[in-house]
Amino acid sequence: MRTHKTIYAALAANLLIAIIKFISGAATRSSAMLSEGVHSLVDTANQLLLLLGIRRSKREPDATRPFGYGKELYFWSFIVSILIFGVGGSISIYQGIVHLRHPPPLEDPFWNYVVLGLSLLFDGGSLFIAAKEFNKVRGDSSWWAAIRRSKDPASFVVLFEDSAAVAGLLVVAVFVYLGHLFNNPYFDGIASLIVGVLLTVVSVLLARESRSLLMGEGIADSTQRQIVRLVEQDPAAQKVLHVFSTYQSPEEVMLMVMLAFQPGLETDAIYDAIERIRAAIKKAYPLIHYIIIQPEEPPVKN
Repeated sequence: MRTHKTIYAALAANLLIAIIKFISGAATRSSAMLSEGVHSLVDTANQLLLLLGIRRSKREPDATRPFGYGKELYFWSFIVSILIFGVGGSISIYQGIVHLRHPPPLEDPFWNYVVLGLSLLFDGGSLFIAAKEFNKVRGDSSWWAAIRRSKDPASFVVLFEDSAAVAGLLVVAVFVYLGHLFNNPYFDGIASLIVGVLLTVVSVLLARESRSLLMGEGIADSTQRQIVRLVEQDPAAQKVLHVFSTYQSPEEVMLMVMLAFQPGLETDAIYDAIERIRAAIKKAYPLIHYIIIQPEEPPVKN
């Protein structure tokens, strides 16, 4: 049972940081800090949407959705990716352009540094928790391969968001320092543009992964081959012709096996074999909740 510790940690950190950033940005008239405030506010909304998606995905199947509501989580994770671009990235880029055209006078950066330090502490802590939790399921795979393989957007969305947050904070810190070092207010607008581009890249990556899940990713090829071997071990099975699968949620898989049975079997024997094979698959792969065994005629040899 997933505890979603990463989501709650990110939610608490982003809400607190957003408030602090907006206060500091308004006081110092820093577009970069205001952009970071928008970024944290969007991230806060994203955590709430992920929690909403998780809650709605847990609803029991009914007449309208006989296979359950698991894909709700994939839908809301896709909405999150759009929000990161549509709100976070766009506003940051807009703020950067405005402040490059009309740069405000430089203010005392002391409170900006204080807020950036606190934000790095909170966002860094949230990123550490997200990375630690994701590392538990990563195994020997690389981080990117594990993200591509993951069917739980709640884990990698937070990982992407927190990584972008920490990177954005470092960018803002460097450019705020450069702006005051060279007494150049344009550095502030440039920082906002970089943060906006960073959020846009993250949103595109998340949208691609969420879209793939929403459209129906199947089980891994290695798992499919293992299922084929398992099915063909049954004495009534002749040959697996096709295997179709799709993730209904991170914890639910639908599987359809087109199977040619041994010739001459009676209907009752085929029915018993189907029940036997279905039970064997469920025992070996508990995530496969829906299993359809479809008897088919074996291909005719030329």
